[in-house]
Amino acid sequence: MSLFKRKRGTDAQGDEGAPVASELEEHDAAVGADAPDAVRDEPDTPPAGMAAVDRSTGPFDSSEVDGPEGRLEVGALWLPLVEGIEVQLQVEESTGQVTGAFLVLGESAVQVQAFAAPRSEGIWNEIADEIAAGITEQGGTADPGYGRFGRELLARVPAQLPDGTVGFQPLRFTGVDGPRWMLRAVFHGQAAVDPEAAAPLEQLVSQVVVVRGREPMGPRELLPLQLPEGAQAGPPPGAEPDVDDVPGDVPAAYEDLNPFERGPEITERR
Repeated sequence: MSLFKRKRGTDAQGDEGAPVASELEEHDAAVGADAPDAVRDEPDTPPAGMAAVDRSTGPFDSSEVDGPEGRLEVGALWLPLVEGIEVQLQVEESTGQVTGAFLVLGESAVQVQAFAAPRSEGIWNEIADEIAAGITEQGGTADPGYGRFGRELLARVPAQLPDGTVGFQPLRFTGVDGPRWMLRAVFHGQAAVDPEAAAPLEQLVSQVVVVRGREPMGPRELLPLQLPEGAQAGPPPGAEPDVDDVPGDVPAAYEDLNPFERGPEITERR
């Protein structure tokens, strides 16, 4: 397992040997621009009468498991550890706050974030509506779908291609409502368009554990994340603050979230 801290943008030069741009970024945008309607089969529709997703196989609440054994603790998320995966932590440089995590496997990645939710009802359906509206306003598309985690959005988000032209980046938004939390998972790369490529990452998402905690929090507030115990990280020189990750927002800078570009490494000391 490799553990990295994300940086934003492609102008940071602080890492010796770290790629400034990724061929996979071009692949993401090219897939969305050239084959928007043919790369993914029409998702299954929900069974009649199904009102909620069965979480018996995950993602889990911390009260539903014996502990974090076999998982990486990053605050409100316990992430599964699997041979060959890379974990990249998304950090807001102005505050040092960890705002999300990417699980990267081959040419695919999934970003996971957890948010507070009311005790009485879930919030994913409402947030999905807002995400779809935001993408449409920016000139992209967000088609409804239904998959392993229930309702999802198959999106094409406007993005700047490496040659400076504007194309579209394919993203697949999913969400799972749990007890007083909502886990959002956004699939990138091949996993956004190919169900076979998505399957191993979906399995990883199903093994994520959310630690809600007892403290009161407002609905949609990002559950606090942190660097793993014993990890060290230094901010990349000249880094800019990352985008604001309110769950319903899809900012115009979303194309800057390139999970395949390595930021400064975090070294775990054991």
